[in-house]
Amino acid sequence: MKKIITALSIFMLLCLAACGAPTPQKSGEQASSEGGGSDSKSITVAGNGGVIEQTIRDVIAPKFEEETGIKVNYIPGLSGEILSKVELQKNAPHIDIAFFVPTDVYRANEKDLTETLSEENVPNFSNVIDDFVSVEGAGAPVFGLAIAPAYNTESFEKNGWGPIESWNDLVSGDYEGKTAFVDITNDWGFNTLNALAIANGGSTDNVNPGIEKAKELAGYSTTFYKNSTQVMPAIQQGAADLSVLGSYVISDLAESGIPIKMAIPKEGVPLQAFSATLVKNTPKEEQALQFIDYLVSEEAQSLIAEEGFYPIAEGVELPEKYQESIGIAEDDPTFKPDVPQFAEIRAEWSDRWNKEVVPEIGKLLE
Repeated sequence: MKKIITALSIFMLLCLAACGAPTPQKSGEQASSEGGGSDSKSITVAGNGGVIEQTIRDVIAPKFEEETGIKVNYIPGLSGEILSKVELQKNAPHIDIAFFVPTDVYRANEKDLTETLSEENVPNFSNVIDDFVSVEGAGAPVFGLAIAPAYNTESFEKNGWGPIESWNDLVSGDYEGKTAFVDITNDWGFNTLNALAIANGGSTDNVNPGIEKAKELAGYSTTFYKNSTQVMPAIQQGAADLSVLGSYVISDLAESGIPIKMAIPKEGVPLQAFSATLVKNTPKEEQALQFIDYLVSEEAQSLIAEEGFYPIAEGVELPEKYQESIGIAEDDPTFKPDVPQFAEIRAEWSDRWNKEVVPEIGKLLE
């Protein structure tokens, strides 16, 4: 009788296996999630949507796959959201490469969520321009940009408005509320406040003069926008003639036919980049490093520059078609923000902005 039961048990187990019953996962295997998976010939990249997503998906990834056979899956999202995902997945990452704005590169590094990048594991790092490196060793700058005032050239000429020669020139009743400035929660707004502090005798260490000028800026504004998806329609529809934008957005608008141009105030414009970071504990480290190395190569940077970003590799130039809208001459003033300090003071500045600046919105409009 025991032999019959044993034989029957074995038969049932064989049937279950044949019908696709789950088998235990081997140690070291990773389940597929969010477009990633255990396929060694694919990696998962998370980064901003819009122009960056389009550039990776349509331009960079196909070239990389053709050369290496490695497929690139892309997850779009905001930098802060991606940082939260990476932190949640830190023990079993589904994201292999994360693109961050500079302050989030610093935060991810401080949280020990990323691996060190250098010429040892990313050989093409030797050609990277230092102006765009936000945190040494924490990320590879890929999409170079400036954050700067942008104005409608036709409207400025028609109304007889003078050029934007200082960050203080953003603050004027002449524009009759036809401005589209973003909130401090966005990097453009944060850098605007920092620039206003510098323009009025303050600094990143002393934001008080910037807060006072920002109150006046708010007084002549109808609102503060949250992101580029809100700002761009205002500019495209002619509701706004003046803003502060990332240079890649200015170039994109100009290429679409909008008469818009970047201004470089005498105090300078900050240079930075969306940077690629290698997620710690990724099982696809080798393939991910290959992709990061390709991103900072001369070939990839030439392709990225064609999409309106400043190339971060020595020897690669911004295409002529973008020079009129976002070109930076050798003698134009630029600077690198103090990213670690930005990360430390962000919460304090945000609190002051919401308490002191936001309540002033529209108070100076007639």
